[in-house]
Amino acid sequence: MSRQAVTKHLAILEDANLVASLRQGREKRHFINPVPINQIAERWIGKFDGARLGALSDLKQALENKSRK
Repeated sequence: MSRQAVTKHLAILEDANLVASLRQGREKRHFINPVPINQIAERWIGKFDGARLGALSDLKQALENKSRK
């Protein structure tokens, strides 16, 4: 990957607020911004958590009801 391609990708990530940059002299350091990445993960993973948690709750209730009998 060329340096120009990396620079272009980093600029896109900065515009999307996924990467933060800090200039130190002639260097420009890039750091991952975890907040928006976590928000994206919660939006995507959150869709699947409800079903999984519901299944675990149903299993717990079934096992508890079975042990009471």
